[in-house]
Amino acid sequence: MLKRRRIGRLLLIVLVLALIAALLIGFLIYQSLKPPPPPPGPGTGPATTTQPENRPQAQPADCPDVLTLVIPGTWESSAKDDPYNPTANPKSLMLKVSSQLENEFPTARTEVYTVPYKAQFRNPTNLADRQATYNDSRAQGTRRANAKLQKTHEHCPLTRYVLMGFSQGAVIAGDIAGDIGNGRGPIPAADQDLVLGVGLIADGRRQPGGQHDVPPSPPGVGAEVALGGFGSLVPGIEMSGARSGGFGDLTDRTYSICAPGDLICDSPTVTNPLNAISQLANAANNPVHAMYATTRYWKSDSGQSATQWMYAWSSKLIEGAPHPSHE
Repeated sequence: MLKRRRIGRLLLIVLVLALIAALLIGFLIYQSLKPPPPPPGPGTGPATTTQPENRPQAQPADCPDVLTLVIPGTWESSAKDDPYNPTANPKSLMLKVSSQLENEFPTARTEVYTVPYKAQFRNPTNLADRQATYNDSRAQGTRRANAKLQKTHEHCPLTRYVLMGFSQGAVIAGDIAGDIGNGRGPIPAADQDLVLGVGLIADGRRQPGGQHDVPPSPPGVGAEVALGGFGSLVPGIEMSGARSGGFGDLTDRTYSICAPGDLICDSPTVTNPLNAISQLANAANNPVHAMYATTRYWKSDSGQSATQWMYAWSSKLIEGAPHPSHE
């Protein structure tokens, strides 16, 4: 009797293992057969969508064809900066992209708007640090970016959008893109087709495969994803984890650049949040994170730096955007 029970258990274990093996094989087959996403690169535009029937045929004369919304990284902006002539940090990484777009296109073709916000990150392990907390800085940047998008969309119903950001700015731009793509953002779900593209450099909520990862792309995740399980353990620094719903309907138009070894976007899973927070607060100024305007740590297959790639990509989108009629 005991021998029969043992044989029965052994058979049950074998069946369970066989079932698991079958499921794994089926998953691998599915992964190998499913079509890959379109290859990333400058000039890749949004998927074809149908224009809503209630959209007007023309918009006011002062509306640009495209609004290019730029969100600088930590320590590269200020709350009082001029969005059309940002001078808070002349060495801001995003200026290398936005200034070229301004030189290439007239304001009627694209309005280049650099979101002014605190752009700070208080180090919780340094009691003498009097900067704004990451939560406050990020919240202000998000509010101001959303307000600009909503105001523009209400006044200019045919204007298209290009969103881009670096570091903390990439988190903000990515969060807004995720909200729009999931139908909860400043641009209504019915008008998602107006978003031409989203470009992120060193996104702190990056998930490999969750968007077009511009190669070379490392296997790590964004710092906020790596620390997401610890939530708000450290006051003022909310580690939000992965974006709910990812980028939704904007996934096909979102591109992410991350240099291997940049802890902001290429982090391993951590077990000690206090040590990790301290490292990440300093990582915003580490050699890898600060060198995206060069090809030392990241360069595209064609030899471009991250800023060169972003400029070429956004320029193609703006150049190919529709020319709406004006009243």
